Amino acid sequence: MTKNSAVLAFDLGASSGRAIVGELYHLEDGLPALRMTEVHRFDNTPVQVGKHHHWDVLRLLQEIKLGIRKAVQGGYHLGSFSIDTWGVDFGLLDRNGELLGNPYHYRDPHTDGVMEEVMAKLGKEAIFEQSGLQFLSFNTIYQLYAMHKADSVLLREAETLL
Repeated sequence: MTKNSAVLAFDLGASSGRAIVGELYHLEDGLPALRMTEVHRFDNTPVQVGKHHHWDVLRLLQEIKLGIRKAVQGGYHLGSFSIDTWGVDFGLLDRNGELLGNPYHYRDPHTDGVMEEVMAKLGKEAIFEQSGLQFLSFNTIYQLYAMHKADSVLLREAETLL
């Protein structure tokens, strides 16, 4: 079999993260095969500040760098990498593209009761028609509305979100 390429994928879950190298091979009969090897695993525990839970993004950045380093030191020749994470959470960026603060963790209670409030204002059907999402209290729309209701300085200073 001959080796064609290697990619590095990061999976950042709610409580742990991992870095996995995927190598694509072509077998002697020409069929493709994929070998996946975990090169790094780490804890991903939210940080509590006051009453709120946040993602520890600076630590996650260090873990991603460590995962890249381990893959390279392991002899893998990486063509690309990707990150799979946070379906609903986000970071707010200022006009210079800098992160304004640690993002809320989706398990933070700041959205308690907000989904019902937004549904009453916009209607359940309209929300589903625009988003297609199932109704979960921690979806991005409810997080943004909770920050708006709280008159969040971060939300006022934000130019974009990621």
